[in-house]
Amino acid sequence: MNPNHQHSVEQFLYRKAELCDSQAWDDYLALFDEQSEFHVPQWDSEHSYTTDPRRGMSLIYYANRSGLEDRVFRLRTGRSAASTPMPRTMHQISNVRIREMEGGQLEVKANWVTHHYRFDVSDCFYGYATYHLRPDGDSWKITRKHVVLLNDRINAVLDFYHL
Repeated sequence: MNPNHQHSVEQFLYRKAELCDSQAWDDYLALFDEQSEFHVPQWDSEHSYTTDPRRGMSLIYYANRSGLEDRVFRLRTGRSAASTPMPRTMHQISNVRIREMEGGQLEVKANWVTHHYRFDVSDCFYGYATYHLRPDGDSWKITRKHVVLLNDRINAVLDFYHL
């Protein structure tokens, strides 16, 4: 593996987290390829979760970036009552592991925690994510984001900005 990938990918993930936390939605969306899949499976049992979003239940599933674009539109126009006001968030990324795939893409696995605060309530979501990244100039584009939410007893709204 190219030794520069580790640093480059980590910086890319940190930047993605920063853009989400600062609600810089246009820059955040630009990190995703137009055909990027975004999937958060639902747990089927204590130790297995939905693997095919077209056949099983998912907490979130967007077949391409337009799903994220729609959510951002709703946030911006106030058409997401569940996200008004927007919570404050802080994303933390750790344990980044990289595997090269065919065609120059990378499979990146990372652990994450997102702390959020809204209406005098502080809480967190945590889990791990698998990204597929393709080279894009001197950076990367996300072609797939698969998020496993480990604490799926959700006492609040769950949206893309929590993950």
